[in-house]
Amino acid sequence: MVFGFIALLVLWAIFILREYERGVIFTLGRFWKVKGPGLIIVIPIIQQMVRVDLRTVVMDVPEQDVISRDNVSVKVNAVIYFRVIDPERAIIQVENFYEATSQLAQTTLRSVLGQHELDDMLAAREQLNADIQNILDAETDAWGIKVSNVELKHVDLDDRMIRAMAKQAEAERARRAKVIHAEGEREAAEQLTDAAEIMSRQSESLQLRYLQTLTEIAGDKNSTIVFPVSMEVIEAVMRKLKG
Repeated sequence: MVFGFIALLVLWAIFILREYERGVIFTLGRFWKVKGPGLIIVIPIIQQMVRVDLRTVVMDVPEQDVISRDNVSVKVNAVIYFRVIDPERAIIQVENFYEATSQLAQTTLRSVLGQHELDDMLAAREQLNADIQNILDAETDAWGIKVSNVELKHVDLDDRMIRAMAKQAEAERARRAKVIHAEGEREAAEQLTDAAEIMSRQSESLQLRYLQTLTEIAGDKNSTIVFPVSMEVIEAVMRKLKG
């Protein structure tokens, strides 16, 4: 009976902690030290041990209703990566560091995204991720928690907003097409003006253009060819006939 009781006490006193685990030891309710990994001996009744996992935790932040700065209602969820770097503070400074980190992540997500417009949520996610991560890391430092990364997963819009964005994108594409067409017309007009100015200064250039036009017309196998004649030539012929 006595040997059985002693064996039971030994079983209660011996713990084996893995490489990624630490044990926060309390003696008569007071913090004593952090032990591990390996074989740990805890005095039954006098001492208690709380296990702490030091591995990185991947936490899904539940979907949050966010109203952007331009008054657009969206649903956003995210994932955060954090780990315990100080087991003592993680156990003593906060009742449940996992739940506390989750709640803080939700409120921070709503607060940060609410200060930005919808376009920022869709196009500037890297900056938003960094902003949220910095805030969480600073707030959880007192708990011995290190937030290493935050990633926005989805930004969901209602059907009405999706249709409005599609119309906006279509209008933007039409506007760009008109601008490009107008630019092309302007450049073509400038080129034609320059060409006309050069030809007006050199009559030989105008004659060469006539010949080129004739060559192009002849290549089309037309039965009738209209030869363009300048007004100067016509006036010279008319004066010759009157003389």
